[in-house]
Amino acid sequence: MSFAAMSEDGADRLHVPVMAVEVVELLSAPDPLVIVDATLGAGGHAAAMLEAAPRARMLGVDQDAVALAHAREVLAPFEDRVTLVQANFAEISSVMRDAGIAHADAILADLGMSSLALDDAARGFSFRLDGPLDMRMDQRAPLRAYDLVNEEPEAELARIFRDYGEERMPGRIARTIVEARRRRRIETTGELRALVERAIGPHRRGGIHPATRTFQALRIAVNHELDSLEKFLRDAPAMLAPGGRLAIIAYHSLEDRA
Repeated sequence: MSFAAMSEDGADRLHVPVMAVEVVELLSAPDPLVIVDATLGAGGHAAAMLEAAPRARMLGVDQDAVALAHAREVLAPFEDRVTLVQANFAEISSVMRDAGIAHADAILADLGMSSLALDDAARGFSFRLDGPLDMRMDQRAPLRAYDLVNEEPEAELARIFRDYGEERMPGRIARTIVEARRRRRIETTGELRALVERAIGPHRRGGIHPATRTFQALRIAVNHELDSLEKFLRDAPAMLAPGGRLAIIAYHSLEDRA
């Protein structure tokens, strides 16, 4: 029914929510009446939970308007039980209050990237597809990857690649970018991918692509992902009803450590 996260190396997690069985087992018992999917994505986990919990109402939250539109179609069979809101999951407390929900019996946050965004070259998330350097999950936000790549000082770029991408050669990549942008501005994902390969070498068979960590780092910085996760982790437990359950699906060590 839906699209779920897909890794940049092409690992196939399309069409099936990444941990649907586990999410349903954890969050549909005991019989929940209020469920919050704080990172709705394309609606796959939400549909599975609503099917498993026929008495439940759901608040679905996502900052990506494209994902929300897709989820609305996926969740059409349950529309009388679903409220959708465009917001960042960091705002869970205020979003729930605005929806008239004091506490939820189950809250889910899937931190993975939707293939709906990854497979759209115009969104600029993927080094596999040539497109503008954007990477905004919320298109209303002003900051783009283009702005970071073309305007941040070399030291700040290196910090972003090191702290958010756990890149082993952040200084070399930052230096290559700064030298290139002196000649002309870096416009596309393809140009950035080529610069990373120039800095640290081409893709070796069997390993992750050399641009993976750089693109991850820029995406995290553009979307303030770790700050949002920190606020969500601080606020979400207080929004649970007694005996309520919170499930988070994480994908890399920065999320795991948080």
